[in-house]
Amino acid sequence: MPTPRGDYAATLDAVAALVKKAGPGTVGVGIPGALSRITGLVKNANSTWLIGKPLRQDLERVLGREVRLENDANCFALSEAVDGAGAGAQVVFGVILGTGVGAGIVVDRKVLIGRNAIAGEWGHNPLPLPTPDDQPLPRCYCGRLGCIETYLSGPGLESDHDRLSGEKRSARDIHGAALERYVERLARSLAGVINILDPEVIVLGGGMSNVERLYADVPRLWARHVFSDQVATRLVRNRHGDSSGVRGAAWLWDGTFASADKKC
Repeated sequence: MPTPRGDYAATLDAVAALVKKAGPGTVGVGIPGALSRITGLVKNANSTWLIGKPLRQDLERVLGREVRLENDANCFALSEAVDGAGAGAQVVFGVILGTGVGAGIVVDRKVLIGRNAIAGEWGHNPLPLPTPDDQPLPRCYCGRLGCIETYLSGPGLESDHDRLSGEKRSARDIHGAALERYVERLARSLAGVINILDPEVIVLGGGMSNVERLYADVPRLWARHVFSDQVATRLVRNRHGDSSGVRGAAWLWDGTFASADKKC
């Protein structure tokens, strides 16, 4: 169902219609953002019309059922860690490279939420080691300059290609210099994750995860930025495709896997 962009009430109605069509059962929802620890309202959503809204309470009201709600990248990472491409790994970093850039961290098959509910918010760190080719730093919807998301999202790749060539193309049709830059930027950015988190596996999701060359070229390039004599971290494509996020939302109801943070 198309997202009713910019319309909070219509978004509630759309989600409610889908849930009611699915029938009775538990309800897990993945969103492009998080719930504030202080207010319980949505924050950090690139679907900006959700920001500041009591989404979980409103969904529970219109559905008449309890709703468990979590960041969509966390849901994706949980799905892939439980029985996907990261199954069997102790630490999984799940990355979504799509309209936005997000990530989730799963340790021992439990989502790491974090004290501020921002664990894994990798896309809103600055791009590491910016070069002249990365200038000027693009402005992100969050108000900061040079966020990883502005370079590594699908729209970010399209904008970079437009700047280089003067022609507009969809991300899936871009090759050549813009894609070379994308691969190198992804390698730089993931090297920082490896230096801090040292995961066993990094699983890619979202539209850009379908670019086959990422899985050979990025590990070859990230080695120069990782503080180790060798890099054993695996970079893999997701197993469950576009369904992985909703599968992870369903796993929120299983206490075995749901969260490493007992406050959630």
